[in-house]
Amino acid sequence: MQLKKYSINTALYALMLLCLIWALSPILIMLMSSLKTQVNMFEMPPKLFFAPTFESYREMFFGRGDFPRFLKNSLMVSILTTIVCLFLGVMGGFGLARGGFKREKDISFWIISTRMAPIPAVILPLYLIFSKLQLIGTTTGLILAYTTFNLPFALWMMTTFFKDVPADLEEAAMIDGCGKFRAFWRIVVPTASPGIVATAVLCLMFAWNDYLFASIFTNRQTQTIPIAVSLLVSQSGIKWGQAMATGTVIITPMLICGLLVRKYMVRGLSMGAVK
Repeated sequence: MQLKKYSINTALYALMLLCLIWALSPILIMLMSSLKTQVNMFEMPPKLFFAPTFESYREMFFGRGDFPRFLKNSLMVSILTTIVCLFLGVMGGFGLARGGFKREKDISFWIISTRMAPIPAVILPLYLIFSKLQLIGTTTGLILAYTTFNLPFALWMMTTFFKDVPADLEEAAMIDGCGKFRAFWRIVVPTASPGIVATAVLCLMFAWNDYLFASIFTNRQTQTIPIAVSLLVSQSGIKWGQAMATGTVIITPMLICGLLVRKYMVRGLSMGAVK
């Protein structure tokens, strides 16, 4: 029995290791390629040990391109979108969780169903609305576009998380003298903080990685990092070094963010689960 259990555990660990290698290999290849010259990048077999060069990063940040502006736009749009979605999602989610509305489940489904729509289906009506409001080519328009697509998800997530917080905690705080808002701010929000962090990270990832919205609702001055990658493809060829360096810059903040909040992510995404 012990030998069988040991064999099963060994097989599971080997499978997890294989999946990890499969998932990390493209990232490691991209990172290594960004530190090679274009000639060395396509050597076969590829060299694992080489003299790194930062020429691609130097050209990307200090060359004639607009990458620093793309980076600034991505940071500003992603952070502001996350803040707006989180604020409205927390307030609206708490209202849905504690409001006692009739047909509450139907309302929650209607909200999340708008998030199920494919992005191309909502781009045309949004474009017509934004063009009337003169928001095409502005960061405000891009933030509103991301918020339109992210807010239903944030509302649905936060409703689920707040339902997992016992209402007795609020009642006990109000008996001790807290008002409704103070009980919400001092008791409910800290208790649901793992869910809030999980929602914030997911909203941030969507806004940071999006290409389709950014390619349609922006102009040269307001484009974001994913657009920068597409500009490296031209009729004369592909700037592979800068493409790999740009890809590394795109994934690095999300990897760092995921590592910093991984405990909150696990707890947050498991809140509301069947126990």
